[in-house]
Amino acid sequence: MTKRFTLKIIAACAMLAGAGGAFAQSTIKIANIVELSGGGASAGTNFKNGVELAVKEINAAGGILGKKIETTTTDTQSNPGVAKGLTQKAIDNDVFAIFGPVFSGSIMVSMAESRRAEVPNWTGGEAASITTQGNPYIFRTSFTQATAMPKVAKYIATKSKSLAVIYVNNDFGKGGLDMIKKALAGSGTTIAAEISTDAGQVDFSPAVLKAKNSNADAVFVYSNEEESARALRELRKQGWTKPIIGETTLTGQKVIELAGEAANGAVAHVGLTVDAPNPLMLKFKAKFYQDYKYISDHNGIKGYVGVYTLKAAIDKVGKLDRKAVAQAMHGLTISAAKYPGVLMDVSFDANGDLDRESYLVEVKNGKQEVVAVLPPLNPLKK
Repeated sequence: MTKRFTLKIIAACAMLAGAGGAFAQSTIKIANIVELSGGGASAGTNFKNGVELAVKEINAAGGILGKKIETTTTDTQSNPGVAKGLTQKAIDNDVFAIFGPVFSGSIMVSMAESRRAEVPNWTGGEAASITTQGNPYIFRTSFTQATAMPKVAKYIATKSKSLAVIYVNNDFGKGGLDMIKKALAGSGTTIAAEISTDAGQVDFSPAVLKAKNSNADAVFVYSNEEESARALRELRKQGWTKPIIGETTLTGQKVIELAGEAANGAVAHVGLTVDAPNPLMLKFKAKFYQDYKYISDHNGIKGYVGVYTLKAAIDKVGKLDRKAVAQAMHGLTISAAKYPGVLMDVSFDANGDLDRESYLVEVKNGKQEVVAVLPPLNPLKK
């Protein structure tokens, strides 16, 4: 009796194992590992929603190679250690690809796990150091600072001869400081002050006072979104009337909501904006709003185009092979005419960095307005 019972248990386990294998083979599992709480909650939630919108569309159209995408979402709590643990759990769950984290500090820690397991990993992080470590499994959904800063530096050089830089003292901020200094070298614009602030900092009065005392004729604000809003409010409070310039995190929708009228007049280089003069982008904006009842920021776009990038790479390879897909990503150019979900023609280099057109925006009457379309740094391969 005991022997028969044991045999039944073994048979049942075998059936379950077989079912699990068949399930894994019938879907493409991706993990959404993002900041849903803590300081990165706004960025992570937008990124997550963008991923899920793309998955919904792709599945409705038949999936990838005839297979549906299955997503799981977990919260890093904006904590690099948690992000690392969740990445390992996703790998144990045999995911095909990982999306996130968004914050540079978290992906810098967690990507060691996806690299070790040879799992392709798309991130919204912008720190230059993410793609300088020879990791063949990491891919961006936004510009690296090494691509973005030369673009904004050209604008800065037309507006100022001396610049105060207010930056956040983390991987993201320090990388941005290094890159803007490098991009401005020889431009005729000098750095009058380097003003370090903390992630989550509430009081920006000392930082703004330092910027004023530097006698710089413009300020470059490079911090996380909530802190950027606080910096804008304090700049206006202290009567700053000179140019306020930044990158994507200075003029995003969340910043505008938090800063209110203080955001008006701020100018930034942005790689992605739903207000771009691009029919595909405007269509995305409408679909995102229809599903989530708010307007996406750049992080929602990052998640959305990231999933369509994965689809393009799998289609090119023609099979579900993680290593082959990662290899195909290097040097890949994706046409928006063939894959409308990428929204703009985009090219990836050997490091996993991307290049595409971008925008110079100014906040006017509480809204981003595109004032210039900037071409890719390098002509895209056909």
